Amino acid sequence: MALARTAPLRDALTGALPHRPFGLRFWDGNEVPATEPGSPTLTFTTPRALAHVLRAPGELGLGRAYVAGMIEVDDLDAALLMVDTFEAPRLSVAQRVGLAVALVRACGVVMPPAVPAAELRLRGTRHTIARDRRAVRHHYDVGNDFFALFLDRSMTYSCAYFSGGAQSLEEAQEAKLELVCKKLRLREGERVLDVGCGWGSFVIHAANRHGVHAVGITLSEEQARLARERAREAGVADRVEFRVADYREVADGPFDAIASIGMVEHVGEEQIDVYARRLRGLLRPGGRLLNHGIAKLKDLDTPDEGPFSERFVFPDGVPLPLSRVQHALERAGLETTHVEGLAGDYATTLGHWIARFDARWDDAVRLAGIERARIWRLYLRAGRLGFETGWASVYQVLAHR
Repeated sequence: MALARTAPLRDALTGALPHRPFGLRFWDGNEVPATEPGSPTLTFTTPRALAHVLRAPGELGLGRAYVAGMIEVDDLDAALLMVDTFEAPRLSVAQRVGLAVALVRACGVVMPPAVPAAELRLRGTRHTIARDRRAVRHHYDVGNDFFALFLDRSMTYSCAYFSGGAQSLEEAQEAKLELVCKKLRLREGERVLDVGCGWGSFVIHAANRHGVHAVGITLSEEQARLARERAREAGVADRVEFRVADYREVADGPFDAIASIGMVEHVGEEQIDVYARRLRGLLRPGGRLLNHGIAKLKDLDTPDEGPFSERFVFPDGVPLPLSRVQHALERAGLETTHVEGLAGDYATTLGHWIARFDARWDDAVRLAGIERARIWRLYLRAGRLGFETGWASVYQVLAHR
């Protein structure tokens, strides 16, 4: 870190950004104070944090530095809101050059930092079965015990339903599972498919409460293993089956009903029409489909959720607009009969997950390592902000063949 000097960078930032709803603090004691009270402060603990920013300017460089522990934030929720709303002023050429020079001087002579071990960059064609498997396993194979830190007892990893009056997360998740069953009008003896079944909460609930025979599919071996154990404990192992399979690999229809809960946002523009045709083809005539998924309301033309999510959280996970999902369903020959938006419910759900995760922070670090723990602390909060600010919503779309 020889020759690192942050005073020129402090002065350049102060002049270029007269309005600052944030504060910056550097490792050598120099500070750029916020101009608004109550603003978050970002602390750069080492020149290597600035080296990350130089190597990958913008969201990715800042994300790498945060994951690596080189940036600390005193109020992460406020910092995320600031990033979402702050509009930097237009800078002159001289100001941009001055900032660049000051940034280099502040960074000093350091070795280019390695990217965090938790970062993944997928190769090959998007949304092939092989690439989707790799993306899913990057997200879920952090371990079942890790997810159990913040999910409810049913291990339901999707939006809970608080609108019906539920008070606890457990009550709201059970209400959501029952809501899906009622919308699908499940009857005893029917054959049901759960696409993206997670740890089996819907399959087990539907078999236990409604007497159906159900098949759940996931791309995660870890999820399938625990789902089978939980089905045995619930006494429904003779009526359910869990497979490690892609939706394009299911060929033993027809099914009376299909639930897809929190999976469609990982299908992508490249495969959404294939997805709709495959599900329609697996339904018997008159069969019902409940498609529950996150949908974009803004940035509709951007190809992904941003480099941080793409590399660290869920590669290739891109929510599509609701209109695009419905278009695919209609083109496949499915008739939409009901749509319900649950953005507020998901914001509340994430609030519960965040509180549980924070309360088990030491266990999160022990189970997944500090990098993964910091990723999830940021990811859960960013997700809640997206629903609170109207960037996204979550919709249940009921359709039938």
